[in-house]
Amino acid sequence: MFYKEFFKRLLDVFASLFGLILLSPIFLIITVLLTFYNRGSAFFFQRRPGKNEKIFKVVKFKTMTDNKDKQGQLLPDAKRLTGLGKFIRKTSLDEIPQLFNVLKGDMSLIGPRPLLPEYLSLYNEFQKTRHYVKPGITGWAQVNGRNAISWEKKFEYDVWYVQKISFILDLKILLLTVIKVFKSEGINNQGQATTTPFLGNE
Repeated sequence: MFYKEFFKRLLDVFASLFGLILLSPIFLIITVLLTFYNRGSAFFFQRRPGKNEKIFKVVKFKTMTDNKDKQGQLLPDAKRLTGLGKFIRKTSLDEIPQLFNVLKGDMSLIGPRPLLPEYLSLYNEFQKTRHYVKPGITGWAQVNGRNAISWEKKFEYDVWYVQKISFILDLKILLLTVIKVFKSEGINNQGQATTTPFLGNE
């Protein structure tokens, strides 16, 4: 309980500060490159539900353009994802700006990934408990398949983490995340540029 209520936040603050300082050269390079590739902003802001379903704005590197078809509709993700964007996603560098969300207190380094607000009404009571803790940059579901597993399995892993949260578990997830990033495992479902949307429970 002490770790969950106090020490975890302390570690988040120090780790996010250290990470931002350490990764600042990479952060600046990616920002410049994406500004050029996207012909605009290098960052992507989106509303996401956090702890207790409180909405906040998550920030990530923008890996897709805003290219539209003749009707003014955004093109499919696969056609808007740039070569640079693919590399940034594959290496998980698009997650770096979320360290600002951690520093602000909206997120934690470790926790269930923050999903879309539209999904809130689709969760069953079991799945809703994933919002009992702050969302994370990485989590138990991410090191156990990430986007290559089903939504149901993701939620099982999320809730399991909420029930078992501890310093040792967070450390294990952090180490496994590093391994997964180097192996580039589970970035997307096979044949999909991005993860498929959650449509609710059967």
